[in-house]
Amino acid sequence: MSSDMSFAHLIMGASFVVQMVMLLLLVVSMVSWTMIFRRRTALKAAQNAADDFEDRFWSGGDLASLYREVADNPREVIGMAGIFQAGFSEFARLRKQVGADARNVVEGAQRVMRVALSRETDDLETHLSFLATVGSTSPYVGLFGTVWGIMNSFRGLGNAQQATLSMVAPGIAEALIATAMGLFAAIPAVIAYNRYSHDVERLINRYDNFLEEFSTILQRQSHAAHATPGRRAEDH
Repeated sequence: MSSDMSFAHLIMGASFVVQMVMLLLLVVSMVSWTMIFRRRTALKAAQNAADDFEDRFWSGGDLASLYREVADNPREVIGMAGIFQAGFSEFARLRKQVGADARNVVEGAQRVMRVALSRETDDLETHLSFLATVGSTSPYVGLFGTVWGIMNSFRGLGNAQQATLSMVAPGIAEALIATAMGLFAAIPAVIAYNRYSHDVERLINRYDNFLEEFSTILQRQSHAAHATPGRRAEDH
């Protein structure tokens, strides 16, 4: 490729609008890659935390001890641990109320856990909408830059006495770079969005299954406590 048709020359020779489109796509691509790596790290941490907490929860220890362990490590209270902490805290609070009905106690804990699940879902889905937007709009932004550049090339060609390929080729080439940059920004964003959406869905299903299983344990313990006054929720 000659120096006149190098990428740097084509970009520097592009019209102001096309240059702004390229700059926008470059910035969006950089931000998108930053979000991709951050989401990858966050989802990996959430998966590891879920695995670790499930092992501790089903190890056979009592719930009160597990609750104290979780409460003593607030930085680790994410995902299942956060749902467990919210539910057990509300369960213990409601049980202390005089005349509390077993069903009302469990339902109250479930409501609190649903709120915690909603917060965890929001955290998991952070930046996914941005990736979806980048994936769906970047090709069109690049296409806009291409159309604008080709339009300017043909306008310049209309003023020439003799039209040749060498006159229009650089303008078309610099315009097509905008489309290429749009695809460069969109493709990784689409791949990451599809992958992370699947991972988020799987994690949310795990959280929801845990919530239902934990609710069943609380319900069983609540009925047992009412049948035997003074008994605490100690094991499962």
